[in-house]
Order: sequence, then structure tokens, then C-alpha cells
Amino acid sequence: MANLIVLALLRQRPMHGYEIQQIIQTSRMDVWANLLSGSIYYALNKMEQDGLLRTDSEERTGARLRKIYAITEQGEELFQQLVRETLTLTPHSVKSDFVLGLNWIDAIPKEEALDLLNRNLRQVEATLLLWHEGKEIKGLYGLSPIGEASFDNAIALLEQDITFIKRIIELL
Repeated sequence: MANLIVLALLRQRPMHGYEIQQIIQTSRMDVWANLLSGSIYYALNKMEQDGLLRTDSEERTGARLRKIYAITEQGEELFQQLVRETLTLTPHSVKSDFVLGLNWIDAIPKEEALDLLNRNLRQVEATLLLWHEGKEIKGLYGLSPIGEASFDNAIALLEQDITFIKRIIELL
């Protein structure tokens, strides 16, 4: 996932790692793509070694030397291949560690289970609010129909998760 995101951003224009990291964090891509900062720098170094990126220039900021990366033709080919691969994946998996844990919920005291489920419910509700806010903010800057469909899908899944957790709480 890191390679796809980094290559996509570098297709826009050459930039340094910190700038890429800032764009990813500002757009909250790191949250929904589960992307850590270290993964970005690892991807940059590895892709440069593999000829997918090149150092376009270097800029000095104090004692630091920053590489400005640009995508190569080989990097563009990989980017397109990764896009093709992602379009064949199911949007969401039904595999769930949460559901797995439900199989043994009786192993812990009922009150503790209810407390944990309620905490989980609040967390999912907070995430849902963030997705609604994100959709509204992106809408101000122009949200493509595909982007809107993606937001709507994530919001529907979160709403479904809230309904599911509430049902489990009721069943307990």
C-alpha cells in the first residue's frame, strides 16, 4: 500500500519524504490506509534502489540534506500495475478479529465485556463522525463521484458496525 500511495503522490510532482508524509497525514490517508511514517521512508529508499524513483534534486535545510524524489518510467509502470491489482480486490474482508473474539466472550466477566463493547462502540461512533467531517471537507474542495461513493461506502460500513456492536450489547 505504501508504494501505491507514494507513487501516486510523486506522479503529481517531485517532492521530499517529509512533504509526502505531511500530505498523507493531513488527508488522514495514514488512518484509513494503516500507513506508518516509517513505511513511507522505507518505501522511498527501496523504490529508489529498485529504479522506481530517482533523486530529482537535493535541498539543504540547515544541516539537513533532503532528497527530492521523482517517479521514473519504471515507477509509473509499477503504479499502473498496482492500481490494476487493487481493482481486483474485494472492497472489504469479512475476516474480523472482533468476530473471532466474540466466540469466546464468555471467558471474561459479563460486565467487563459490556464495558469493552461500549468503549468500542464509542470509538466507532467517533470514527463515523470523522468520516462525515472528512466527506464534508473534501466536498468543499471538490469531491469526485468516485470519491463520494468511497466515502459513502465507508460511512455505511461504520454505521453497520455500530448496529452490530449494539446488537451484541443487547444480546449480552
